[in-house]
Amino acid sequence: MVKYSKNYHHSRNCVKTDPIFYRIFLLFPGIFFELINQSPELANVYQFSAVEVKQLSFRLDGVFLPKPKVKEPIYFVEVQFQVDTTFYSRFFSEIFLYLDQTKLQNDWRGVVIYPTRSVESKDTFRYQELLQFPRVQRIYLDELSVTVSSVGIETIKLVVESEETAVTKAKVLIEQVKEEMRDGIEQRDMIQLIETIIVYKFTKKSRKEIEAMLGLGDLRQTRVYQEALEEGELQGMLKTVPLMLKLGATVEQIAEALSLNIDDVRKAAQENSTN
Repeated sequence: MVKYSKNYHHSRNCVKTDPIFYRIFLLFPGIFFELINQSPELANVYQFSAVEVKQLSFRLDGVFLPKPKVKEPIYFVEVQFQVDTTFYSRFFSEIFLYLDQTKLQNDWRGVVIYPTRSVESKDTFRYQELLQFPRVQRIYLDELSVTVSSVGIETIKLVVESEETAVTKAKVLIEQVKEEMRDGIEQRDMIQLIETIIVYKFTKKSRKEIEAMLGLGDLRQTRVYQEALEEGELQGMLKTVPLMLKLGATVEQIAEALSLNIDDVRKAAQENSTN
């Protein structure tokens, strides 16, 4: 979904956005549709993937493809957290090359997620017609406003929350997850996403310190959480390794992003290479 090869400049408060957004849209695709003011149920007729365009080494970061015989539009998604004057030329080139190579008949939409307006390139005059809504939707996380907020949307907004308020916000979100999500695996995955965002915001603190800050110690001893862990957590996460490798992530980055043992990730990478 997002390019691991990008040279992002991380400020003290900046989260490593690439693996975060990848995990969010992979595990909870409905959040993407909430983000663009569509029903989260629409995710049921889509498949999320990253696609390599076989020309000029272009890679489409994130593509929500309608399932066969579904006439909904294709969504091309980009998370852009640094100023790049060539962004739109590359983004639209990738889209049109992909459409030409696949010969799909579906309409298309572009979605670009920025932390703030200041990050967006001002060099847009050549693309004004394409940037008109609804063809391309630009989302600025610090201005995000939805009619009915949800755990998913609030987790997205946590990415740009300041350090001063992030922990308090995360703790409220965790309580909301425990109340609203009845599926043990979904509950665990969402809490891990929230925790990972906080880990990336406080890089000098250990996992144990973050766990204590968020009050997760007791939660992880509960029966619901333990049962979720037993239901194939490792296998489920390892299934994402091939796609993350395709996106350009290293074994070390994948292990960090998914909170996995590096040897397990390396083994999965070797198996993928063999296959």
